[in-house]
Amino acid sequence: MKLTRRTVSIATALALSGLAGSAFAQTKWDLPAAYPATNFHTENLMQFVADVDKATAGKLKITVHANASLFKAPEIKRAVQGGQAQMGEILLPNFQNEWQMFGIDGLPFLADSYDASARLYKAQKPVLEKKLGEQGMMLLYAVAWPPQGIYVKKPIASAADLKGVKWRAYSPATARIAELVGAQPVTVQAAELSQAMATGVIESYMSSGATGYDTKTYEHIKYWYDTQAWLPKNAVLVNKAAFDALDKPTQAALLKAGADAEVRGWAASKAKNTEYIELLKKNGMTILPPSPQLTSDMKKVGDTMLKEWLEKAGPEGQAVVDAYKKM
Repeated sequence: MKLTRRTVSIATALALSGLAGSAFAQTKWDLPAAYPATNFHTENLMQFVADVDKATAGKLKITVHANASLFKAPEIKRAVQGGQAQMGEILLPNFQNEWQMFGIDGLPFLADSYDASARLYKAQKPVLEKKLGEQGMMLLYAVAWPPQGIYVKKPIASAADLKGVKWRAYSPATARIAELVGAQPVTVQAAELSQAMATGVIESYMSSGATGYDTKTYEHIKYWYDTQAWLPKNAVLVNKAAFDALDKPTQAALLKAGADAEVRGWAASKAKNTEYIELLKKNGMTILPPSPQLTSDMKKVGDTMLKEWLEKAGPEGQAVVDAYKKM
């Protein structure tokens, strides 16, 4: 066939348009999260997404689905593992029944400050990455919640005062605390917490100032005891197959944005802790230090739970706790 100049021009144009299409092909990911858009974890996710968008010039678009709008909190890990979502944010202690190491930072008083929590994360991270890798996922980053305290409708002086109280449980650890203090555990995830308080399903729970403010707990519960019992972590997971399908520059951009989000998130958690407590006070919440008796009682609960956890976690768990305590 004889090629005319016009035929060559059309062929060249089509070839160039094809190259342009491949060069600007956009990958879209979903990122389900369990907490409100106003929560500092979600705000951190939004900044992370913006950083990825900028670094990849729009090549990787990630949509954050906040407040359990795409998957409920307990479903997010499985969604990422199965590829229904390419990324997801989970609260690690929620999955302790699956593997004990997920729950180590939900053990009361094992790590009760930001510095201690960071050391525990360092000790936990290698085994966490290995386990997630076996499940077809990657740990992108993790950020601690502010220290956990006790929300309760009435003043309390000891753990005995919690006997019979309807207690929100959202993880195996919080359910076990209820059992050990004689409270009635009721499973309620973050997205349903406001309604559960409004309808009297629960009347007490342990969480941070962040959750108390996000859910307007002050409208239903008036006391918060600042026990600083533990700092559970949210972890952002990535489906490994989805990550492997990205080109190298996009992979690098994602990893860099994740590393930045981890540093930013821990700093935000510290800053927000003080801010949330002040906001709770401003809205009528009474913030109190725990009595010596309450502190003693809750530390005994922590000792019991650590012993039980080590029995289930075995040598792997003991090795992580030993490594943490040596730091």
